[in-house]
Amino acid sequence: MLKSMTAYASLEKTEQGLTVGIEFRTYNSRFLDIALRLPSGYNGLEERIKSLINAYLVRGRAEVRIWVKDASATAGAFEVDMDKAKAYLAAAHSLSAHLSVPGELTLPLLLAVPGIIQKAENSEAAEHHWPFLEQCLRQAVAIIDQMRRQEGGHIGEDFARRLEWMESQLKQIESAADGMLDHHRDKLMTRIETLVKGALPLDPLRIAQEAAIIADRSDISEEIVRAKSHIAQFRAIMQGEEPAGRKLNFLLQEFNREFNTMGSKVGQAELAHIIVAVKAEIEKLREQVQNLE
Repeated sequence: MLKSMTAYASLEKTEQGLTVGIEFRTYNSRFLDIALRLPSGYNGLEERIKSLINAYLVRGRAEVRIWVKDASATAGAFEVDMDKAKAYLAAAHSLSAHLSVPGELTLPLLLAVPGIIQKAENSEAAEHHWPFLEQCLRQAVAIIDQMRRQEGGHIGEDFARRLEWMESQLKQIESAADGMLDHHRDKLMTRIETLVKGALPLDPLRIAQEAAIIADRSDISEEIVRAKSHIAQFRAIMQGEEPAGRKLNFLLQEFNREFNTMGSKVGQAELAHIIVAVKAEIEKLREQVQNLE
């Protein structure tokens, strides 16, 4: 199954005065990496959230930001950091005494100090909100999964066109390879005739034997068979249920190896040009495969 690793989802839902917002992004990555930004007091839900995401994603980086607004009567509770307030007050008095700076520290000034009064963390509230939060999170992950499948489908269509073209080029290579013996015999004959310039009689049987030896060294039939097999495997992996990215990447490495071998064996310019074009297409496939889960 082809799934892209890039997707985006955003939703906000409200139920009985509780609003949950989720922003979900996924990117390319070799491994699964989940980065969460949770509201204060909700860190206890982190493992549950990651476990839920793990059920849908196999590879890629996921960045998830969650925010919660509770309109209930208990939601507006605040707490005072008394230690910080005392320390700030003591520092202010010390500063006033040492520098002989008169002045009074009033309550409004003290309240303006960051961190002295802050929203109370309530892990019990987070636990109480979990069922609705889980529902919202499942919806967001489902949207992400659908987008990844949809984009994977587009990539699959592109793959199908490229594989079909590569198959047509492979047929041309195979057809040209069938005449390789005649090609080497004619080439050898021309070279010998150029060297001896009619001074010595040519032995057709000997030339045929030498041409056969050269043709055997240049034989690419095994590489052609394996390349055909790789195309069939590629299509099978695309249609399978398992994540395809890593398998296809490995298969393309094998594919490239076959055409490298072909390129080193063939001596015909026409075949060499076809092989170079196919290798360029393999590289394009590899670039696309990097986007797949």
